[in-house]
Amino acid sequence: MKNTESYDIRKEYESNNRKKIIILIVSIVVMLICGLYFVTLGVADTSFSQVVSAIGAWFNGSIKAGIGEDMKAYKIIVLMRLPRIAIAIVAGMGLSVSGVAMQAVTRNPLVSSFTMGISSAAAFGASMCIVFASGAFLRSELGIILCAFAAAILCMAVVYAIANKVGMGAETIVLTGIALNYFFSALTSTIEFFAQEHKLAAVVQWTFGTFNGTVWKDVAFSGVIVLICSIVIMVNYLRLNAMASGDDELVKTLGLNPKRIRTLMFAMSVFMTAAVISFTGVIGFVGLVAPHIARMLVGNDHKFLIPFSAVTGSMLLMASDAIGKTILSPVSIPVGIVVSFLGVPLFVSLILKSKRGNI
Repeated sequence: MKNTESYDIRKEYESNNRKKIIILIVSIVVMLICGLYFVTLGVADTSFSQVVSAIGAWFNGSIKAGIGEDMKAYKIIVLMRLPRIAIAIVAGMGLSVSGVAMQAVTRNPLVSSFTMGISSAAAFGASMCIVFASGAFLRSELGIILCAFAAAILCMAVVYAIANKVGMGAETIVLTGIALNYFFSALTSTIEFFAQEHKLAAVVQWTFGTFNGTVWKDVAFSGVIVLICSIVIMVNYLRLNAMASGDDELVKTLGLNPKRIRTLMFAMSVFMTAAVISFTGVIGFVGLVAPHIARMLVGNDHKFLIPFSAVTGSMLLMASDAIGKTILSPVSIPVGIVVSFLGVPLFVSLILKSKRGNI
């Protein structure tokens, strides 16, 4: 009798896993199709067939030089719009997966790179470079990116140092991150207060979060880091399950080192987040909302929660960017603003639904 029940439970578990895999595959296909559709949106009209033709020409190298409408459409699609879609996918994946990992190791559903101060630190680094830097290199786009990246890493180093000193507990990390979030926000506001008018505009534009001006080398750099870190996090999905389901003492009974796991996950999350927001500017809510949406669809098993969060975050950023480009066309609203408008009501609705489900 017990063997029969065990077999039925295992069979049901495997059936549910197959359904989740199918849903994941369908979601990825839908995401790619939506991405191709979003490429057609913009000030200049391009059709779906032009998008497909331009991508085909790009891959087989059939367009080397030329003039006329075909070449114009090719440049718009391949050099301007496709990098925006690609960076939206990379950014959505990086911010969402980092949010999942942080929420698991801290056992706090409200933790993300934004609430941990990493985004605020990057904004501070970029602001310092824009307002005070001298020299051609530091004033360049690459200099701003490196300063933002370095400040984000510095923030997490401070969090780790304090948490390691007091005790590498989840509560210590969260509280330290929140404190640094306010601290770096205050520093950025102080810089903005004293900045010259033209530099203030540049700082504010960066803190909005935007995909404008994205090129393929930006996608390549951030994409490689996000992919490597995501693979490391995915390989440790069983450890994340253990960290999320019990306290540190219970995790230790399973032969795991919670301090080491927490350090590794935070390091991967910080590198991903820094690699994204250094190119896009500050984008909030994705790392917070996308994991919760994925959790409602597939549950708490990180084997499926991690990839579903990546797809959900990518879809959210692609949709936000498309809305920002079209709602007040030809004016393009930064994606950071749009995703905040979408994220707040979406997150509130998720909270209300979860509360009703608990009653």
